Amino acid sequence: MYALKVLIIAVWIALVAAQQQSYLGFNSGATLDDNKAKQQADFEKEFKAAQGLHGSPGSFNSVRLYTNIQFGTTDTPISAFQAAIATNTSMLLGIWCSGTKGITSELNALQSAISQYGQKFVDLVVGISVGSEDLYRISETGIENKAGVGTGPKEIVDFIKLVRSSIANTPLSKKPVGHVDAWSAWDNSSNSAVIEAVDFVGTDLYPYYENDKGNTFSNATNVFNYIYYKTLSAAGDKPVWITETGWPVSGPTFGQAEASVDNAKGYWDQTGCSLFGRANVWWYTLLDSNPANKEKFAITKDLSTTPLFNLTCPAGSGAPPSINNDAKSAASTVAITLSLTYMGAYALLGLICLSI
Repeated sequence: MYALKVLIIAVWIALVAAQQQSYLGFNSGATLDDNKAKQQADFEKEFKAAQGLHGSPGSFNSVRLYTNIQFGTTDTPISAFQAAIATNTSMLLGIWCSGTKGITSELNALQSAISQYGQKFVDLVVGISVGSEDLYRISETGIENKAGVGTGPKEIVDFIKLVRSSIANTPLSKKPVGHVDAWSAWDNSSNSAVIEAVDFVGTDLYPYYENDKGNTFSNATNVFNYIYYKTLSAAGDKPVWITETGWPVSGPTFGQAEASVDNAKGYWDQTGCSLFGRANVWWYTLLDSNPANKEKFAITKDLSTTPLFNLTCPAGSGAPPSINNDAKSAASTVAITLSLTYMGAYALLGLICLSI
């Protein structure tokens, strides 16, 4: 019965994902792995590498940012904005909300970007995330894991209102405003006011870190489906964007989860390829930016366009065909890929219903 329940959840998730227009990209921090500020040239190199990855299932031409502010400044717009314009990279903007008395500097940087870069900047913005894992950090699990300073739901809702007010009379006024957090924060009813306040729910999903759910790599798909389903259920009619997910290529064992290139490849194939092209996904990550994090997630070394493992998705996964390789062989799979995405999921759901 448990296996059947997991299968039903997986198919339901596939049907939800299949109906969404999608963005595909990576997360990008404000600093390099040595804690030095990224400059425009650094961001451009990163964004170009993402778009040029050999064998990638579609173009990774979107980026999720954590802040609007250039590292080391008070309210100067982050140089990622100029790099995105130069490389035609869409952006999920981020406003940092933890360990701060307010978000005035973030809003000042955003207003400056609108004034300086105009419509070229606005057209690339897909949404604005007000905060990142703030609710998780103040949770029992976050405190236990020493996740750092967080922010409560009331403050996040107030910040969301401030953002809406700040962009109300700007070209960004119709962009969706949301919040990013761990699935467990969304599943906590004490945070329901945040769900009510947002246009989208951004969720960070890491089976690797779920050490109370049997987080062996062989169980990663089941764990992912469970925590994704919990987010979807909590979100109700609000769209869910997968703002972080991935498996580390190196680092310590966490519970039963082992970090390795082979497991990162397996997670990409099993989980990523079931989502790419059907849900908004910002993978973690192309370039590691947190020197304090012992787990390293970067799928390529030094931004080489040759990744650490083959990014081409398995046949029948429903993911977009691979690019930056043999164009003829990629193009020949497009029709089959698209039909399997929808027909396979609905047919499987029908079989399950008949068997219950």
